[in-house]
Amino acid sequence: MADLDVLNGATIAFDLDGTLVDSAPDLMGAVNAVLRGEGYRPLVYEAGRPYISRGARWLLQRGLEAAGATDPEARTAALFGRFITHYRDHIADESQPFPGAIAALTTLRSAGATLVVCTNKPTGLSRDLLAKLDMAGLFHGVVGIDAVTAAKPDPAHLIEAVQAVDGNLGRTIMVGDADTDAGAARAAGTRLILVDFGYTETPAAQLSPDVLLHHFDELPRACAHLLAGAPSQGVT
Repeated sequence: MADLDVLNGATIAFDLDGTLVDSAPDLMGAVNAVLRGEGYRPLVYEAGRPYISRGARWLLQRGLEAAGATDPEARTAALFGRFITHYRDHIADESQPFPGAIAALTTLRSAGATLVVCTNKPTGLSRDLLAKLDMAGLFHGVVGIDAVTAAKPDPAHLIEAVQAVDGNLGRTIMVGDADTDAGAARAAGTRLILVDFGYTETPAAQLSPDVLLHHFDELPRACAHLLAGAPSQGVT
């Protein structure tokens, strides 16, 4: 693992939904349980999947809009608690890590990298999902939307996630799937890897990542390559 030595002391920040975990089936299931309960038609899976990157609240609102609900924003506010309750109870019914994710995370940790989840999902739900998928022990921290001063794409989310694990922003890579991740990384001045199999309205290739990842098998070497060219000092 000599070529991965550069990973020692680096921080790798990960988005969760659509990056590490294919959670769309359970998120869509919760949205559609709420919609059906209100007498609305369910949101078609293919139509809803790209919107997951914006967060569950927007996904529910999109479902209400598609079903023709009056004042979908207000209805979302009224129904969101019901969504959370259903989702918490079914958070890992069908959700699974993307192929190769656990092996790649294990390799990064073994090489001395610090791993942190930087997600617009609430921290508690994020921890619940990771625990049920036996992934929680791979991370040094989980920083959700409720634990920061501003959510992605604001760089504060990424910066505060790195600070939470005592990382060095100058040796950080953001790994995500959507424009929220790209925006946070670019504004924070970190390297950016995007997966091409996640949840995004804009194709990841059009977001100009430093690396476009097709499979997690490629991740450790991609991180090592980026860090080899990164400055050794940065804002902590």
